[in-house]
Amino acid sequence: RGLCTAHHTLTGANMVSKKQKKNQESIAARLQLVIKSGKYNLGYRSTLKTLRSGKAKLVLIADNCPPLRKSEVEYYAMLAKTTVHHFSGSNNHLGTACGKFFRCSVMSITDAGDSDIITSLSA
Repeated sequence: RGLCTAHHTLTGANMVSKKQKKNQESIAARLQLVIKSGKYNLGYRSTLKTLRSGKAKLVLIADNCPPLRKSEVEYYAMLAKTTVHHFSGSNNHLGTACGKFFRCSVMSITDAGDSDIITSLSA
């Protein structure tokens, strides 16, 4: 039992609270519903296109998106009066949450479909 204490201190450093984890899971579930029934764009360039045209209703940015890119997307979203949500996971996690096998640091949702993701994240 004395050997296990080192293991507990190592894993305790990067533990996420249960509330955060549950929130992250609910966002992922809502995101899957958008992928099935709504319209979305993955990627930086296509997200900027939807923001410029005013079609984007929600923008999701991954945690490890480069700061300059993040601020540029936020600026375009502010001009377009679009909600920005900072996804609490890396670009790997955001791509996986969309059901893709590649990384995605920025995505925009143009039509939520059956999901209530836009109302739940803007509140």
